[in-house]
Amino acid sequence: MQATWYDKQGPAHDVLVVGTMADPQPGPGEVRIRVHASGINPGDVKKRQDAFGVGMPFPRVIPHSDGAGVVDRVGPGVPASRVGQSVWCYGAQSYRAFGTAAEYTVVPEAQAVPLPEGVSFEQGACIGIPGITAHHAVHAGGPVADRTVLVQGGAGAVGLCAVGLARLAGARVIATVRSPVDVAAATGAGAHDVLCTDGLSEPDIVAALRKVAPQGIDHIVEVAFDANVAIDVEVLSLGGSIGTYATGRSTPSIPFWPLVFQNIRVYFLGSDDFPGEAKAAAARDINAFLGSGWPGFSVDRAFTLAQIAEAHVQVEARGRRGRVVVLVPR
Repeated sequence: MQATWYDKQGPAHDVLVVGTMADPQPGPGEVRIRVHASGINPGDVKKRQDAFGVGMPFPRVIPHSDGAGVVDRVGPGVPASRVGQSVWCYGAQSYRAFGTAAEYTVVPEAQAVPLPEGVSFEQGACIGIPGITAHHAVHAGGPVADRTVLVQGGAGAVGLCAVGLARLAGARVIATVRSPVDVAAATGAGAHDVLCTDGLSEPDIVAALRKVAPQGIDHIVEVAFDANVAIDVEVLSLGGSIGTYATGRSTPSIPFWPLVFQNIRVYFLGSDDFPGEAKAAAARDINAFLGSGWPGFSVDRAFTLAQIAEAHVQVEARGRRGRVVVLVPR
């Protein structure tokens, strides 16, 4: 098969190799997917850069955890009826060496989720990590039906999914976005109220959020814990919660006593290590969201396997809107 891999970590153009490898074969409980589209997430780029300082987890890595395609072979214990099914997959390179940047990838059967009718492979390739992260971030503090949920960064990949999944679960959803051009995306995903923070000071943001949620916010999905925790504690109701999955600084300053006095619960969330049942619940709700009429992600650029180094550079670029995918020739 045609594939992309790296045997060492470093800059994309220095370490990513495009070549031929043996076709993988599914083992017990696994399926093989003929990949049509491979999604690139920030975490995929950071693993290749060794941004987390953990080194090479395997001697050779085919990058990317998310993808979409068609099941073409199944291992022992998997119903033959799955062959020919269009699917999106997640976790292909989570504690596994070979991800979706190849003609074929192999994943446990549960991680190959039927692609809803009318949803493209490109959209399916973008949904795994953002959707599963968003789902757990929405539900980490408990049921959100009839509660007020704030999604900080509501126009990002995780943010859009969090908006839609919180709305699907019956929450009143408020989203913040950084630019006026992002308002439509957050609204389209299901936000009841969208606050553009461009040019606003922290006190301005707090005042605006208190205006739309005078009784306080019950739960916050947080994309920038270091930058926003001071705002979050000002707008949360007593006993509220934060589900955070990212931060700009690895050692952020925490307003300890305000969090204590309001009995705020903070959940730090890494999608690779969510419980299996949480991922399964997320997959079910993500499919409901995909089938709800949501217009989907904006795909900014599509590349071929041969162009994968440039695709990674695009994901690294600041200020980019929309997702980046790699299309695999059929």
